[in-house]
Amino acid sequence: MRVSPKVTQALAVTILGAATLLTLVILVFVIVFVLSKGLPGVSLDFLFSSPQDMGKSGGIFPTLVGTFLLPLLAITIALPLGLGTAVYLTEYTQETRFTRTLRFGTDCLAGIPSIIFGLFGFIFFVVKLKMGWCLLSGALTLAIMVLPTILRTSEEAIRSVPNAYREVSFSLGATRWETVLKVVLPNALPGIVTGVILGIGRSIGETAAVIFTAGSSLRMPMTVFDSVRTMSVHFYILAREGISNENAYATAAVLILTVLLVNLVAYTLMHRFIARRSK
Repeated sequence: MRVSPKVTQALAVTILGAATLLTLVILVFVIVFVLSKGLPGVSLDFLFSSPQDMGKSGGIFPTLVGTFLLPLLAITIALPLGLGTAVYLTEYTQETRFTRTLRFGTDCLAGIPSIIFGLFGFIFFVVKLKMGWCLLSGALTLAIMVLPTILRTSEEAIRSVPNAYREVSFSLGATRWETVLKVVLPNALPGIVTGVILGIGRSIGETAAVIFTAGSSLRMPMTVFDSVRTMSVHFYILAREGISNENAYATAAVLILTVLLVNLVAYTLMHRFIARRSK
């Protein structure tokens, strides 16, 4: 029996719409559940005071600082490496076995579980280089972990820039570097920012790799060689040890709001930049 194209079209739209709706419902349910459990425990005193009695009471200020510092330092290390490699692969090399092998290795690296990165960071940075559990060890490990994401998203963003833009720039006498700097990168910025946001989000929510390399100290980090505890680690320890479910949910709520705020600010800045360039 031949099915009418209109029936097939209606069936496809229904299935895709149902999948979209189900995905949205799951995401909203998770966010609403955590916020409803955690927000009653969030206050200014909770945000700006230090934990007491191993987190059973007090606030989360040192973990809040650690959650901002660790991803910031990791992205500062990973972004130049990832973006520079993406520019080199797309603008300065031809497609060879070496570049294909490099991309394959990068894709494989992106699929490795984070605890493997944590074990590598512990053995190499903490033990071999004698850096100890500290902010720098954690940031270097997270930088390696998010590097494939930044590299691949930046590479795809740069490839999506039409070649006509480059040809016009060359015809006006610009060098390749000037073309990359003034034509390619500004037009690839939305894709590059998306990769950075994904990297920041993964860094903020990471737990296993952070415990193995940055430690879990509740003290305020004063230098990059001090141990630090992020909010995700704090939530994990509070929930696993059964120290305080109220503080664990409150920490989770602040963590979700932080991720949403970071994404919102990044997208707002990106769209303002694009709008300014379009004028």
